[in-house]
Amino acid sequence: MFPPDLLARAAALVARYRAAGLMAATAESCTGGLIAGLLTEIPGSSNVLERGFVVYSNAAKEELLGVPPSTIKRHGAVSEETARAMAEGALGASRADVAVSVTGIAGPDGGTAAKPVGLVHFACARHGATTVAREERFGDIGREGVRLASVRVGLELLEAAGGL
Repeated sequence: MFPPDLLARAAALVARYRAAGLMAATAESCTGGLIAGLLTEIPGSSNVLERGFVVYSNAAKEELLGVPPSTIKRHGAVSEETARAMAEGALGASRADVAVSVTGIAGPDGGTAAKPVGLVHFACARHGATTVAREERFGDIGREGVRLASVRVGLELLEAAGGL
């Protein structure tokens, strides 16, 4: 299901997080749980993945992660502000040490001139550290392409947050 290079990176992340005693949480919108799914492909991931939130709707972002409705209204669901609130909310609603979030427009429709298909916002929060945000514009590379590229970036953020 996942490419071999991603599985190898996920295995390395699980091993390093486990050795460091770190737990992770995911808050996923456009990826629909693929980051958590990738991690759970790895034996022993139950020692590392604390929980995953699939928050596809705005209501789910608000109810499960505490994203303020005003943030979504002012900036949109696909924004740095919402991604930050999602990651910080996942950290607060879990027992994880690190949380990664992803929200974007995978397509084929739903894009606008200001927020085109392929625009994805990410954030990574860790207790005692400043939340890191990242924007990617993958372009209209197809729904599967955007989602898989987003999994790669989410993994990168988890690697960096874990000092890996």
